[in-house]
Amino acid sequence: MSQTTKISTFLWFDNQAEEAAKLYTSIFEGAKLLDVSRAGDKVMSATFELGGQTYIAFNGGPHYRLSAAVSIFVSVETQAELDRVWDALLTGGGKPTQCGWLEDRFGLSWQVIPTALPKLLGDPDRERAGRAMKAMLGMQKLDIAGLKRAAAGE
Repeated sequence: MSQTTKISTFLWFDNQAEEAAKLYTSIFEGAKLLDVSRAGDKVMSATFELGGQTYIAFNGGPHYRLSAAVSIFVSVETQAELDRVWDALLTGGGKPTQCGWLEDRFGLSWQVIPTALPKLLGDPDRERAGRAMKAMLGMQKLDIAGLKRAAAGE
């Protein structure tokens, strides 16, 4: 690839692109709303950056819908950060699903996953890993302490 090649994620919204971009950039440290493109008084798109990745939110109308087939993966270190991000993404009508996944009020799917989870699931002791997996499958929002307790057999 040439040095001028840039890859961005393009998200199709009915008419909430700017609202979604403002929510997302309010949640994550260092996030930026880069541009809002308008045609008269109508917002066409909002370009924003999360974690160094550029996203373009486009108001394309009701023809297509976001689905869980594409999600944004957020890796967090602590339970406090997990809780903060999880709660912020659910604000205004989002829906928790399972295993650290949720759908925000705009229909975008997110995975809010602690860095401890892959370590627990990849434990060479397959019984420990299995207990962590079973605990995860029973959770919506992940509980780091609960996953660690389950892995330990407590």
